[in-house]
Amino acid sequence: MIGQRKDDHVRLAVDQQRQHSGHNQFDEVSFVHHALAGIDRSDVSLATAFAGITWPVPLYINAMTGGSENTGLINRDLAIAARETGVPIASGSMSAYFKDPSCADTFSVLREQNPDGFVIANINATASVDKAQRGIDLLKADALQIHVNTVQETVMPEGDRSFAAWAGQIEKIAAAVDVPVIVKEVGFGLSRETVRLLKDLGVTAADLGGRGGTDFARIENGRRELADYAYLHGWGQSTVACLLDTQDAGIPVLASGGVRHPLDVARALALGASGVGASGGFLRTLLDGGLSALIAQLSTWLDQLAALQTMLGARTPADLAHCDLLIHGDLRSFCTDRGIDTRPLARRSGSLGTFDALDEMTGSTR
Repeated sequence: MIGQRKDDHVRLAVDQQRQHSGHNQFDEVSFVHHALAGIDRSDVSLATAFAGITWPVPLYINAMTGGSENTGLINRDLAIAARETGVPIASGSMSAYFKDPSCADTFSVLREQNPDGFVIANINATASVDKAQRGIDLLKADALQIHVNTVQETVMPEGDRSFAAWAGQIEKIAAAVDVPVIVKEVGFGLSRETVRLLKDLGVTAADLGGRGGTDFARIENGRRELADYAYLHGWGQSTVACLLDTQDAGIPVLASGGVRHPLDVARALALGASGVGASGGFLRTLLDGGLSALIAQLSTWLDQLAALQTMLGARTPADLAHCDLLIHGDLRSFCTDRGIDTRPLARRSGSLGTFDALDEMTGSTR
């Protein structure tokens, strides 16, 4: 039954990708164009670092699947693509492995095919400390991702209905394991209050997992006989809304959910993300075009991200957070209601082509 559910998730997620209108709230963020801000491509680096973690690139393949023969093959190809491009990768939820250890190879293939890459194990917030460690050990994982998904569980026919213990369990796991712990939403977003709580719980970083990409309320509703939770489609905050909402939350944030192309990656980094994850679009590319198409897509994204940094005058992904941004539409209304002043974002670059003026103002020693 678990394997069938995992296969259903893949099928329904790809169907969503094929039906997606293309527009989301990333389109309400734009860069102020400074015609003389550009730098030399040879001076650009894609490396990013946060909370003691160093990645060669700020893009990662986010959690997708595992637990059935078909999803094991998907994970094999995802791992190969990660290996060939240097992109970090997260496993799908390992709950299937905890219930049926015979499917271990559908997850461990991520490490077998990517022996030197950055691999993240993924568990749910109900997992015990022992299960968390088993997941880390199976993948020889460099970090642990704990997903939180109350909306998905609510709509899922066989989902959990008890959530009160989640925060305490996250705190226990974060204190017990010896790898960084990242808490991730699955597409409904993390508010500033939630991220501040995660900091207090000892979590290393938060993956905001906002609205705009795969909608797991819609997926689970599609598995219900009566499809009677349609009113929850579109629940939550978008990824860019979460980035704006969590600017001062106290721990590094990662951005995922609705990332469609390299410009969205640059937008998320400019809004303060330390790394940017995508999954649904990469899954569609893999299933429609095969492994070579996914490798080509990842390589193109990285090349074009470096080109955007060159154009914007950002030597590193972190430097994008000094670029001037404009916030439009409903996203601006969200910021007003949440007490977020977006005006400073439009005037933070200092002087054209350099960040010296901003560094003097802030005392930065980048």
